[in-house]
Amino acid sequence: MSAIQALLQDAEKKQVKNEGLIDWLGQVKDVFYDAEDVRDEFECEALRRQVVKEHGSIDPTSYSFDPHDFSNKIKEIRERFEEIKNVGDQFHLVKRLDDSLIVQREMTHSFVHDSYVIGRDEDKEKIIDLLMHPSEDGTVPVISIVGIGGMGKTTLAQWVYNDERVTNFFDSQIWVCVSEEFIILKLAKEILKYVGGSISENMSMDEVQSSLRKILENKKFLIVLDDVWNDDRDKWIGLKNLLIEGANGSKIVVTTRSHKVAIVMASRPIHDLKGLFDDDCVSLFLKWALVEGNEQQYPKLSRDWKRIL
Repeated sequence: MSAIQALLQDAEKKQVKNEGLIDWLGQVKDVFYDAEDVRDEFECEALRRQVVKEHGSIDPTSYSFDPHDFSNKIKEIRERFEEIKNVGDQFHLVKRLDDSLIVQREMTHSFVHDSYVIGRDEDKEKIIDLLMHPSEDGTVPVISIVGIGGMGKTTLAQWVYNDERVTNFFDSQIWVCVSEEFIILKLAKEILKYVGGSISENMSMDEVQSSLRKILENKKFLIVLDDVWNDDRDKWIGLKNLLIEGANGSKIVVTTRSHKVAIVMASRPIHDLKGLFDDDCVSLFLKWALVEGNEQQYPKLSRDWKRIL
Protein backbone atom coordinates (compact mmCIF):
# COMPACT_ATOMS: atom_id res chain seq x y z
CA MET A 1 0.00 0.00 0.00
CA SER A 2 2.77 2.45 0.90
CA ALA A 3 4.50 1.77 -2.42
CA ILE A 4 1.34 2.72 -4.30
CA GLN A 5 0.70 5.78 -2.12
CA ALA A 6 4.17 7.04 -3.01
CA LEU A 7 3.18 7.06 -6.69
CA LEU A 8 -0.29 8.58 -6.48
CA GLN A 9 0.60 12.28 -6.68
CA ASP A 10 2.76 11.72 -9.74
CA ALA A 11 -0.10 9.74 -11.29
CA GLU A 12 -2.57 12.53 -10.55
CA LYS A 13 -0.30 15.00 -12.35
CA LYS A 14 0.08 12.80 -15.44
CA GLN A 15 -3.47 11.47 -15.80
CA VAL A 16 -4.65 14.33 -18.01
CA LYS A 17 -2.36 13.05 -20.76
CA ASN A 18 -2.98 9.31 -20.34
CA GLU A 19 -6.40 7.62 -20.42
CA GLY A 20 -4.91 4.35 -19.21
CA LEU A 21 -3.62 6.15 -16.16
CA ILE A 22 -7.11 7.47 -15.44
CA ASP A 23 -8.45 3.90 -15.39
CA TRP A 24 -5.54 2.81 -13.19
CA LEU A 25 -6.26 5.58 -10.69
CA GLY A 26 -9.89 4.44 -10.55
CA GLN A 27 -8.78 0.90 -9.71
CA VAL A 28 -6.44 2.23 -7.03
CA LYS A 29 -9.23 4.20 -5.39
CA ASP A 30 -11.56 1.18 -5.48
CA VAL A 31 -9.09 -1.10 -3.76
CA PHE A 32 -8.28 1.55 -1.14
CA TYR A 33 -11.98 1.87 -0.35
CA ASP A 34 -12.31 -1.91 -0.04
CA ALA A 35 -9.22 -2.01 2.19
CA GLU A 36 -10.81 0.63 4.43
CA ASP A 37 -13.96 -1.50 4.67
CA VAL A 38 -11.90 -4.52 5.76
CA ARG A 39 -10.09 -2.40 8.31
CA ASP A 40 -13.41 -1.08 9.64
CA GLU A 41 -14.68 -4.65 9.95
CA PHE A 42 -11.60 -5.62 11.95
CA GLU A 43 -11.94 -2.60 14.25
CA CYS A 44 -15.62 -3.41 14.77
CA GLU A 45 -14.76 -6.96 15.81
CA ALA A 46 -12.03 -5.70 18.15
CA LEU A 47 -14.56 -3.34 19.76
CA ARG A 48 -17.13 -6.15 20.06
CA ARG A 49 -14.62 -8.34 21.88
CA GLN A 50 -13.75 -5.47 24.21
CA VAL A 51 -17.43 -5.02 25.04
CA VAL A 52 -17.83 -8.76 25.67
CA LYS A 53 -14.77 -8.74 27.93
CA GLU A 54 -16.07 -5.83 30.01
CA HIS A 55 -19.81 -6.48 30.02
CA GLY A 56 -20.31 -10.12 29.18
CA SER A 57 -21.88 -11.84 26.17
CA ILE A 58 -24.05 -9.94 23.68
CA ASP A 59 -26.72 -11.17 21.29
CA PRO A 60 -24.82 -13.45 18.85
CA THR A 61 -27.39 -12.82 16.10
CA SER A 62 -26.65 -9.07 16.07
CA TYR A 63 -23.23 -9.54 14.45
CA SER A 64 -21.35 -12.42 12.94
CA PHE A 65 -17.58 -12.41 12.40
CA ASP A 66 -16.02 -15.22 10.37
CA PRO A 67 -12.20 -15.30 10.87
CA HIS A 68 -11.72 -17.51 7.80
CA ASP A 69 -13.77 -15.16 5.61
CA PHE A 70 -11.89 -12.17 7.01
CA SER A 71 -8.54 -13.81 6.24
CA ASN A 72 -9.62 -14.39 2.64
CA LYS A 73 -10.62 -10.74 2.30
CA ILE A 74 -7.17 -9.62 3.44
CA LYS A 75 -5.52 -12.02 1.02
CA GLU A 76 -7.66 -10.73 -1.83
CA ILE A 77 -6.85 -7.09 -0.99
CA ARG A 78 -3.12 -7.83 -0.93
CA GLU A 79 -3.31 -9.59 -4.30
CA ARG A 80 -5.20 -6.65 -5.82
CA PHE A 81 -2.63 -4.20 -4.47
CA GLU A 82 0.18 -6.26 -5.95
CA GLU A 83 -1.56 -6.48 -9.31
CA ILE A 84 -2.22 -2.72 -9.35
CA LYS A 85 1.39 -1.98 -8.48
CA ASN A 86 2.59 -4.17 -11.34
CA VAL A 87 0.27 -2.46 -13.80
CA GLY A 88 1.40 0.93 -12.48
CA ASP A 89 5.01 0.13 -13.36
CA GLN A 90 4.24 0.59 -17.07
CA PHE A 91 3.44 4.29 -16.48
CA HIS A 92 6.95 4.99 -15.13
CA LEU A 93 5.70 6.89 -12.10
CA VAL A 94 8.29 8.48 -9.85
CA LYS A 95 8.95 7.82 -6.17
CA ARG A 96 11.89 8.10 -3.78
CA LEU A 97 13.79 5.03 -2.68
CA ASP A 98 12.43 5.68 0.82
CA ASP A 99 8.91 5.82 -0.66
CA SER A 100 8.52 9.56 -0.16
CA LEU A 101 7.33 11.29 -3.27
CA ILE A 102 9.39 13.44 -5.59
CA VAL A 103 7.16 16.13 -7.02
CA GLN A 104 8.16 16.54 -10.63
CA ARG A 105 7.15 19.98 -11.92
CA GLU A 106 7.99 21.75 -15.13
CA MET A 107 11.14 23.83 -14.83
CA THR A 108 10.42 27.55 -14.48
CA HIS A 109 12.26 30.42 -16.12
CA SER A 110 12.85 34.06 -15.27
CA PHE A 111 10.64 35.84 -17.82
CA VAL A 112 7.00 36.83 -17.65
CA HIS A 113 5.12 39.32 -19.83
CA ASP A 114 3.61 42.25 -17.92
CA SER A 115 0.16 41.54 -19.36
CA TYR A 116 0.16 38.08 -17.77
CA VAL A 117 0.29 39.51 -14.24
CA ILE A 118 -2.98 40.69 -12.72
CA GLY A 119 -3.64 42.14 -9.27
CA ARG A 120 -0.10 41.89 -7.91
CA ASP A 121 1.06 45.52 -8.15
CA GLU A 122 1.14 46.07 -4.39
CA ASP A 123 2.95 42.77 -3.79
CA LYS A 124 5.50 43.70 -6.45
CA GLU A 125 6.26 47.08 -4.88
CA LYS A 126 6.72 45.52 -1.45
CA ILE A 127 9.22 42.96 -2.75
CA ILE A 128 11.14 45.58 -4.75
CA ASP A 129 11.30 47.82 -1.70
CA LEU A 130 12.84 44.95 0.26
CA LEU A 131 15.35 44.32 -2.54
CA MET A 132 16.47 47.94 -2.59
CA HIS A 133 16.82 48.14 1.18
CA PRO A 134 20.48 47.89 2.21
CA SER A 135 21.67 45.05 4.43
CA GLU A 136 22.36 46.28 7.94
CA ASP A 137 24.84 43.58 8.94
CA GLY A 138 26.63 42.98 5.65
CA THR A 139 25.11 39.53 5.09
CA VAL A 140 23.06 38.40 2.09
CA PRO A 141 19.40 38.74 3.17
CA VAL A 142 16.81 36.16 2.12
CA ILE A 143 13.32 37.33 1.15
CA SER A 144 10.71 34.57 1.13
CA ILE A 145 7.49 34.66 -0.89
CA VAL A 146 5.09 32.15 0.68
CA GLY A 147 1.73 30.95 -0.61
CA ILE A 148 -0.24 27.88 -1.59
CA GLY A 149 0.28 26.21 -4.94
CA GLY A 150 -1.13 28.18 -7.86
CA MET A 151 -1.26 31.46 -5.92
CA GLY A 152 1.23 33.13 -8.24
CA LYS A 153 4.51 33.06 -6.31
CA THR A 154 6.63 32.25 -9.34
CA THR A 155 4.84 34.82 -11.51
CA LEU A 156 5.38 37.51 -8.88
CA ALA A 157 9.06 36.62 -8.59
CA GLN A 158 9.40 36.73 -12.40
CA TRP A 159 7.71 40.12 -12.54
CA VAL A 160 10.00 41.54 -9.89
CA TYR A 161 13.07 39.95 -11.48
CA ASN A 162 12.41 41.70 -14.81
CA ASP A 163 11.51 45.11 -13.42
CA GLU A 164 13.83 47.80 -14.79
CA ARG A 165 14.60 49.11 -11.32
CA VAL A 166 15.80 45.65 -10.30
CA THR A 167 17.85 44.98 -13.42
CA ASN A 168 19.59 48.36 -13.00
CA PHE A 169 20.24 47.84 -9.30
CA PHE A 170 21.99 44.46 -9.45
CA ASP A 171 25.20 43.61 -11.27
CA SER A 172 24.18 40.01 -11.79
CA GLN A 173 20.83 38.19 -11.72
CA ILE A 174 20.42 34.43 -11.38
CA TRP A 175 17.28 32.28 -11.62
CA VAL A 176 17.25 28.67 -10.40
CA CYS A 177 14.21 26.37 -10.27
CA VAL A 178 14.90 24.20 -7.22
CA SER A 179 11.78 22.04 -6.76
CA GLU A 180 11.93 19.20 -4.23
CA GLU A 181 15.46 17.88 -4.71
CA PHE A 182 17.77 20.23 -2.82
CA ILE A 183 21.19 18.94 -3.87
CA ILE A 184 23.85 21.51 -3.00
CA LEU A 185 26.36 20.57 -5.71
CA LYS A 186 23.67 20.51 -8.40
CA LEU A 187 22.32 23.92 -7.37
CA ALA A 188 25.80 25.40 -7.11
CA LYS A 189 26.54 24.22 -10.66
CA GLU A 190 23.27 25.75 -11.89
CA ILE A 191 24.21 29.08 -10.34
CA LEU A 192 27.75 28.89 -11.71
CA LYS A 193 26.45 28.10 -15.20
CA TYR A 194 23.98 31.00 -15.04
CA VAL A 195 26.74 33.54 -14.30
CA GLY A 196 28.86 32.30 -17.19
CA GLY A 197 31.18 29.94 -15.36
CA SER A 198 32.41 26.75 -17.01
CA ILE A 199 31.18 23.49 -15.51
CA SER A 200 31.85 19.83 -16.09
CA GLU A 201 30.15 16.65 -14.95
CA ASN A 202 33.07 15.64 -12.73
CA MET A 203 33.58 18.97 -10.96
CA SER A 204 34.00 18.65 -7.23
CA MET A 205 32.24 20.85 -4.70
CA ASP A 206 35.53 22.57 -3.95
CA GLU A 207 36.08 23.43 -7.61
CA VAL A 208 32.54 24.73 -7.98
CA GLN A 209 32.66 26.90 -4.87
CA SER A 210 36.06 28.31 -5.82
CA SER A 211 34.83 29.35 -9.27
CA LEU A 212 31.58 30.69 -7.89
CA ARG A 213 33.26 32.83 -5.25
CA LYS A 214 35.62 34.37 -7.81
CA ILE A 215 32.79 35.27 -10.19
CA LEU A 216 30.49 36.69 -7.50
CA GLU A 217 33.22 38.51 -5.60
CA ASN A 218 32.35 42.19 -5.12
CA LYS A 219 29.30 41.87 -7.36
CA LYS A 220 25.86 42.87 -6.15
CA PHE A 221 23.79 39.89 -7.16
CA LEU A 222 20.18 38.78 -7.02
CA ILE A 223 19.48 35.05 -6.87
CA VAL A 224 15.93 33.70 -7.14
CA LEU A 225 15.45 30.17 -5.83
CA ASP A 226 12.05 29.17 -7.14
CA ASP A 227 9.82 26.45 -5.66
CA VAL A 228 11.89 25.43 -2.64
CA TRP A 229 10.73 22.46 -0.55
CA ASN A 230 13.83 21.78 1.54
CA ASP A 231 13.39 22.29 5.29
CA ASP A 232 16.79 20.88 6.26
CA ARG A 233 18.68 23.86 7.67
CA ASP A 234 22.08 22.18 7.26
CA LYS A 235 21.54 21.83 3.51
CA TRP A 236 20.49 25.45 3.23
CA ILE A 237 23.50 26.68 5.21
CA GLY A 238 25.71 24.56 2.95
CA LEU A 239 24.42 26.41 -0.12
CA LYS A 240 24.31 29.85 1.45
CA ASN A 241 27.96 29.59 2.51
CA LEU A 242 28.83 29.51 -1.19
CA LEU A 243 27.04 32.82 -1.74
CA ILE A 244 28.73 35.13 0.77
CA GLU A 245 31.24 36.78 -1.55
CA GLY A 246 28.84 39.25 -3.14
CA ALA A 247 28.91 43.00 -2.59
CA ASN A 248 26.73 44.64 0.02
CA GLY A 249 23.18 44.85 -1.28
CA SER A 250 23.12 41.32 -2.72
CA LYS A 251 19.82 39.52 -2.12
CA ILE A 252 18.26 36.08 -2.37
CA VAL A 253 14.56 35.63 -3.12
CA VAL A 254 12.88 32.31 -2.32
CA THR A 255 9.44 31.10 -3.37
CA THR A 256 7.91 28.29 -1.32
CA ARG A 257 4.59 26.87 -0.19
CA SER A 258 5.83 26.33 3.34
CA HIS A 259 6.35 28.77 6.20
CA LYS A 260 8.61 26.17 7.76
CA VAL A 261 10.89 26.28 4.71
CA ALA A 262 10.88 30.09 4.77
CA ILE A 263 11.82 30.21 8.45
CA VAL A 264 14.61 27.67 7.92
CA MET A 265 16.10 29.90 5.22
CA ALA A 266 15.59 33.17 7.11
CA SER A 267 13.25 34.21 9.90
CA ARG A 268 12.36 37.41 8.01
CA PRO A 269 11.31 39.08 5.82
CA ILE A 270 8.50 36.75 4.74
CA HIS A 271 5.95 38.01 2.23
CA ASP A 272 2.67 36.07 2.52
CA LEU A 273 0.93 36.00 -0.84
CA LYS A 274 -2.83 36.27 -0.45
CA GLY A 275 -5.66 35.58 -2.86
CA LEU A 276 -6.72 38.10 -5.49
CA PHE A 277 -9.61 40.50 -5.12
CA ASP A 278 -12.84 39.53 -6.90
CA ASP A 279 -12.39 41.87 -9.86
CA ASP A 280 -8.84 40.63 -10.40
CA CYS A 281 -10.08 37.03 -10.26
CA VAL A 282 -12.58 37.83 -13.01
CA SER A 283 -9.89 39.48 -15.15
CA LEU A 284 -7.53 36.55 -14.68
CA PHE A 285 -10.24 34.01 -15.46
CA LEU A 286 -11.34 35.82 -18.61
CA LYS A 287 -7.76 36.22 -19.80
CA TRP A 288 -7.05 32.49 -19.69
CA ALA A 289 -10.54 31.25 -20.59
CA LEU A 290 -10.94 33.31 -23.74
CA VAL A 291 -8.93 34.17 -26.83
CA GLU A 292 -7.36 37.58 -26.29
CA GLY A 293 -9.59 40.30 -27.75
CA ASN A 294 -12.79 38.23 -27.65
CA GLU A 295 -13.83 39.10 -24.10
CA GLN A 296 -16.72 41.34 -25.20
CA GLN A 297 -18.33 38.47 -27.10
CA TYR A 298 -19.05 36.65 -23.84
CA PRO A 299 -20.63 39.18 -21.46
CA LYS A 300 -22.29 36.43 -19.39
CA LEU A 301 -18.90 35.17 -18.25
CA SER A 302 -18.21 38.43 -16.45
CA ARG A 303 -21.65 38.39 -14.85
CA ASP A 304 -21.73 34.71 -13.84
CA TRP A 305 -18.09 34.23 -12.85
CA LYS A 306 -18.85 33.30 -9.22
CA ARG A 307 -21.06 30.41 -10.28
CA ILE A 308 -18.49 29.24 -12.83
CA LEU A 309 -15.50 29.47 -10.48
